[in-house]
Parts: sequence; C-alpha cells; structure tokens
Amino acid sequence: MTDLEIREVPEADLDRMIDLAVLVFHDRTEDDDYERHRWVPRRAERRGAYSGDDLVGQLAALPMRLSVPGGLLDCSAVTYAGVLPTHRRRGVLTTLIERMHSDAVAAGRPLAALWASQSAIYGRYGFGSATRAIELEVDTSRPLELRTAPAPGPLRLVGRAEAPDVLGPLHARAIGRRPGGLVRDAEWWTRGVLPRVDEEDDELSEPRVVVLEGDPGGYAIYRTRQAGKGTVHLEDLEADDARAEAALWRYLAEIDLTVSVKAANRPVDDLIPYLVADPDRVSVTGESGALWLRLVDAPAALRARHWASDDTLVIELEDARLPANQGRWRLAAGACDRTSDAPDLTLDTAQLAAAYLGGTSVRMLARIGVVTEHTEGAAGRLDRAFAVPLAPYTNDEF
Repeated sequence: MTDLEIREVPEADLDRMIDLAVLVFHDRTEDDDYERHRWVPRRAERRGAYSGDDLVGQLAALPMRLSVPGGLLDCSAVTYAGVLPTHRRRGVLTTLIERMHSDAVAAGRPLAALWASQSAIYGRYGFGSATRAIELEVDTSRPLELRTAPAPGPLRLVGRAEAPDVLGPLHARAIGRRPGGLVRDAEWWTRGVLPRVDEEDDELSEPRVVVLEGDPGGYAIYRTRQAGKGTVHLEDLEADDARAEAALWRYLAEIDLTVSVKAANRPVDDLIPYLVADPDRVSVTGESGALWLRLVDAPAALRARHWASDDTLVIELEDARLPANQGRWRLAAGACDRTSDAPDLTLDTAQLAAAYLGGTSVRMLARIGVVTEHTEGAAGRLDRAFAVPLAPYTNDEF
C-alpha cells in the first residue's frame, strides 16, 4: 500500500465514512440517514486510508468502558471498519488495525472489542469470540403463568427524555453483575438505545420504556408491531433479580392486542425459559456469536480481572502482532508477571480473549487442539479461575 496514506479522518469527511460503510456492507442511504448516523463516528477516533484525496479504507474506535469480571476496563469499541473493493488485499485493514492497537496502547486502553461482520477475518488479528446471544419468542396469546412470584413494586412508563437518568443506575447495576456490557452515557442512551425510528425496521413503533420501581427494580425497552397479529419486540431488559424479571415479563405478556414477544438478543442463560410454567411457550429460535474481544495489553487486562480461585498457573502466550504480550506469564488473582518457569498451557491471544470474560471453555479449546495443555488439568484450572456467575452478554451494537 505504498501509494496510500493513513491519517486522521477529519469531521468534514464523516459523510464520506458513512458512504464507504454503506458501500462495503451493501446497504443504502436516504437523505435523512446522514444526520442519524454521524454521531457514532463523530465521537470516535477515526483513521482513514487515503489515496490522494480519496478515502478508500477506514476504521473508527470509540473510547468506551467495558464490564469485565470484577470491574470496568477502558476499551476501544471498533466500528466503521471497511475497505473499498478496489483496494482489497493490499494490507489496508491490517495497517488500520495496527494503528488502532498502537493508539489504544498509548491511551492506556487494554481491551478492544467489535461486532464481526465476517467472523473469519478477525481471529488473525488477535480477536476472540467472547460472548454469544440467543434469539427467542414467547407465546403470549393466552395468560402466561410464571413459576416465580413477580416483585410487587409499581410499574411506570418513562419518556425518552427522562429515560437516561432513570435507566442509568439500573443498567450500571446490571453490567456490574454480568461481564460484557458497555457503560452508557446520555447520548448513547438517546441515540444508540432509544432512537425514535428503528433503523432495521421502520414499521415498528417508537421505543417504549417501562420501569419497575423499588427494590428489586428493573426496566424493559420494547417496540410494537400492529400489522396482523400484534407483536412486542423486546430490545433491552435488565432486572435486579428473578422477581423483578418476572414482573417485567408479566407486563410484556399482558400488553393488549399482541400475541407474542420476540427478542433478537438475549443472554444465553436468560431466565425466561425457566420462569414460565409451560416451557413450550418459549422458543429459542437462534444462537449466534456477539462481541469479539482483543487483549491489547494482556498483562494489564489479566491483572484487572477477578480471579475465582486461589490457583496459580503459568501460560505461554503467543501474539505475533503485539510482541509485548508474548512470552511466559505467571497468573494469579491480581497478578500477571513474566517468568521463565515451564508453562502449564500454551495459547494465543485470540483464545485467551475468547475465555477472558468467562464465556468460552478453555477445556473445550484444548480438546480441539487450539490450546496446548502441558500440565494435566491445567485447562480446567484456568476455567475455574475464569468462572463467572452469569454468562457474559453484550446488548450494545456499534
């Protein structure tokens, strides 16, 4: 790519970034789409590959905070990655990702994350598939009997303007309990979570927000479709415990003129299949990969992560793209130090990233041969150290 220059994309080129993304992802734009989409690249660190004045490749990184077991870590949320078809196979994406890595190291962000449009691409850049999600549908054509008594707190509908202040503390509690969530500011709530029009389906209603007040508390964000048999489309639901979750599901199931609730993105350990008295009322209609994670500064990320056992292991970490991560590391709670001791496990950063949030079994990776176990049982020991009470889950696309 000797004829290309990597440089910061100025704000004047935001619409060009949108156009490039639309082209490479086979989408289309309307006249009002630009204003609706500018907010994401505007708040990002933007890098472009230019051929003269032409933008031919790009990548943006949103400085965010990601919940990990034991706390929050700074993270580069990668978005708007793409290269024009005229400039593929010239190392453009590789160069942009390497620039993103160096920017993240300089900014002290130990993690990077993305939603992979093509999952085969990002493993070679050190990203691992760290969270999964299920799609489900609940039959609400008749009263839905629940096995858990709903919490008695009052329910209240909240407007979009009020929602960030009301929902913020509930969401913060939720991502404190479960790894994989992103911290949301007011703009993220308003533009990212609660846009008036669903960009995937403009026939859906505006977002509705219902809050369960009191302790325990929770909220649900949903839209409705009234064509044919009415459907509730659940977009986000967080609850302090099973009783609060039962109260919110009872509300959703009893919305007039609807016969089902559909949710496209729920945790793999969602409670609703277990809350209902009749399991046949809930259908899990799909499962897919969600967030991909990269340990940009693996030692810092490992030191910050909660350790669920008092074990100590030595790993041989392979990372051809970020040599500072490579080598032998002694791991324990709050510690990650270089060592010359023989390793218990050998793995690369993509496999470590997949397991980091607790959603991927190291034993399974060892069984298929992408993790090498030098000490018998070491993979299971790392699984126990990385164990989390709730499966990692991400419900913020970017």
